[in-house]
Amino acid sequence: MKRWKKMALPGDGAVVGAMSRTLRWATMAILAAISGWTGRAAVATMPPPASRWEIDFTSGVLWKMGGGTPLAYTLLPQIISLKIPPISERPWHGGTLVYRTRLSLLLEPIVRGPEHFYTGVTASGELEWRSRSQRFSGFFGGGGGFGVLDSRGYEIPGGQGQDFNLNWMLQAGARFRTASDWWLTFGVYFQHISNRGMDKVNPGLNAIGPTFGIARKY
Repeated sequence: MKRWKKMALPGDGAVVGAMSRTLRWATMAILAAISGWTGRAAVATMPPPASRWEIDFTSGVLWKMGGGTPLAYTLLPQIISLKIPPISERPWHGGTLVYRTRLSLLLEPIVRGPEHFYTGVTASGELEWRSRSQRFSGFFGGGGGFGVLDSRGYEIPGGQGQDFNLNWMLQAGARFRTASDWWLTFGVYFQHISNRGMDKVNPGLNAIGPTFGIARKY
């Protein structure tokens, strides 16, 4: 039997090569189009970035309450706080429940009492409920830290025994957002200061009072 040989047409290799290159380029173009479309879809469905950081300035007045020192104290806290991005956010009762951390610098003139100032820092957790409109929120927070004051306990009975003291605080209140995206804050602030027995003179100081603040998100 005769073995038939495959006949090659003139220019057949060039035609096959051209077809292969055309198919390869068409495939790449289709993949690129699909990739571009999915990328645009992802961007289109991605929500705009929310404001995550917040700077807050709070001022108020605190009066001595309860036991501890027998002396009357009045403090004027000036509190500058930085709130970090939320740790947790979840829907709750028609709004959003947010948990975040706040770092605060305390600058507190003592206008009544044997000492003259208290300067410290605190770290606290804050739980906040935001309304659906994002125009109102209620919050509660608590934490602690340390600071210094010009102690007078060895000169005036009832004064604090040493300069270095620890503190812890509780705060609750409400916030309202203005048309210009500033937040107005009204709250109640409780603060405890003592040296926790590091000095034999340690009457401690509990104080509570109203606060007012402004805040801005970034």
